[in-house]
Amino acid sequence: MASASLHQIVTFPANCGQSLLATGGAGNEKTWIKKLSYRMIAERDNEKVKVERQSSLIIVAKARVFASAGWQVVITDEEGKSYAPAEFDRLLAA
Repeated sequence: MASASLHQIVTFPANCGQSLLATGGAGNEKTWIKKLSYRMIAERDNEKVKVERQSSLIIVAKARVFASAGWQVVITDEEGKSYAPAEFDRLLAA
């Protein structure tokens, strides 16, 4: 009879610098809303991927990975301005 080995998986909460904003709720409750400044939309064939992040560094890194795999990628900032892959460096300079 073979003994089964047990594996313990340890997970840690990720902190990617995304902050939560407290807003007034009913009574003394607070409603927490994530502030997301950047949205990436990647499209290929009949597929579409949407990602939202606060960090320009993270969103640009994700967008570059998708673009290098042949996806059509656009990043939109909180003001609604869109950036094509050739303009991603401008997001990092801000």
